Amino acid sequence: MWISILAAMAKSKAISKSEPVAASLSSKWIGKPAPRFTLPSSVGKDISLADYEGKQIVVLYFYPRADTPGCTVEACGFRDALAEYDRAKIAVLGVSPDPTKAVGKFSSKFKLNFPLLADEDHAVAEKYGVWQQKTFMGRKFMGVVRTTFVIGKDGKVAHVFEKVKVDGHDQEVLAWIRENPL
Repeated sequence: MWISILAAMAKSKAISKSEPVAASLSSKWIGKPAPRFTLPSSVGKDISLADYEGKQIVVLYFYPRADTPGCTVEACGFRDALAEYDRAKIAVLGVSPDPTKAVGKFSSKFKLNFPLLADEDHAVAEKYGVWQQKTFMGRKFMGVVRTTFVIGKDGKVAHVFEKVKVDGHDQEVLAWIRENPL
């Protein structure tokens, strides 16, 4: 069912148009401190952004919903590339507005080897500006806009990937970090 819905979305010009955003997230965040947070995770403990400050670069990716086709492709891409991220001392964290149980189930089902964070009240998504109005099949609603933040060891946002295309995104992020040492 999801595949046919996604195919219809790709073919429909009306649905594929994105809502205008007042300012890009890149211009708002690059060079600024990343908002701090602590969230429950798929690994059974709370995870804070502060846990990584001064130690590792963090790839913080926001995805709309666990166990949906696009989110699965994106998560499995990061899973399959995690050894490369580990060698480069880069932490990967996925965030969605799903409950902790849902991110845990998603993580287990696809054997994800990095933490997924449950932002059930979407407070963190709002802090980062990725909780936005979306349109699907002519219906407007609020949800997470697929976005990835690269956060340096200094806790500042180094880069923002907006309007993320899931296929190959894990390699796109890794390539950017390699080309732009932090």
